[in-house]
Amino acid sequence: MTAEATIQSVRIAETPPAPRLARRRRRPIAPYALIVPSVVVLALAMGYPVVWQIITSTQQFGLAQQFGQAAPFVGLQNYATLASDPYMWTVILRSILFCFAAAAATMIVGTLLALLMNVVSAWVRVTLQIALLLAWAMPVVAAMTVWNWLFNLRSGVVNWLLSAIGLPYQGHNWLINPVSFYGVALVIVVWMSVPFVAFAIYAGLTQVSEEVLEAAQIDGASPRQRFFGIVVPIIRPVISIVLLLQVIWDLRVFTQIKLLQDVGSIKSETNLLGTYIYQLGTGSSNFGMASAVSIFVLVLTIAISAFYVRSMLKEDEA
Repeated sequence: MTAEATIQSVRIAETPPAPRLARRRRRPIAPYALIVPSVVVLALAMGYPVVWQIITSTQQFGLAQQFGQAAPFVGLQNYATLASDPYMWTVILRSILFCFAAAAATMIVGTLLALLMNVVSAWVRVTLQIALLLAWAMPVVAAMTVWNWLFNLRSGVVNWLLSAIGLPYQGHNWLINPVSFYGVALVIVVWMSVPFVAFAIYAGLTQVSEEVLEAAQIDGASPRQRFFGIVVPIIRPVISIVLLLQVIWDLRVFTQIKLLQDVGSIKSETNLLGTYIYQLGTGSSNFGMASAVSIFVLVLTIAISAFYVRSMLKEDEA
């Protein structure tokens, strides 16, 4: 071994060991400090009504209690009364069926419109987007005024068009029959919800790589295979969260049903959970029972949403 090699070996041997890795850096507290005020405001804004309803649902809270009289504590009696009421379960079944029908129809129509916007020319896409924005931005009461006029039994456009082609619909009342009532309500709810779904899914479609789709097309993949094998897996997180929001919104639908009922229908045959709560509370001044139904709707919403939330969490972990 040469002298230089020996010196180099000594230097290496005398070199002190590398210091241990420093402890993990402390997480900055600035992001948490910035988000805490928003979380506190949100907790107060949402927590107080929920707590108030939980307390009220265990009381006999009627019109007298609105003027200061003490509310008697009844425990779970309101919940037991609801559980033994066949009409309550009828309303629940109606609401769930209407919710899933509206959510499914909205997702299908919204997805088709998003696919259409993704393939048409720029000016057609902009025109379609403006039309969707106008429909979405229209106030609910104003929109319902137009829809009530369209389905009016005497001067409605729908009856006039059907009568013009020879069908016996002159003077037909679409809202008196529960089946046609829910059909009209379904059309209105879907019409008001489609713009959000279309824009959300179109935003997801813009993230799909054109190169990947062209490569799949060169390999012989059909449009159906490209859509379900490439596009859907990529935009699945968008579809999941949009579907979750639609289920929640459609389960709690109120304004459209209430305004249609006011035009002319049998309320007991067309009530959903939202209008049933309104009928119990404001209509019958039975706020204890109305609060119990509200808590039930909250629990039902969480139960329905749990499946989608678990699926999204699994996707995030993957």
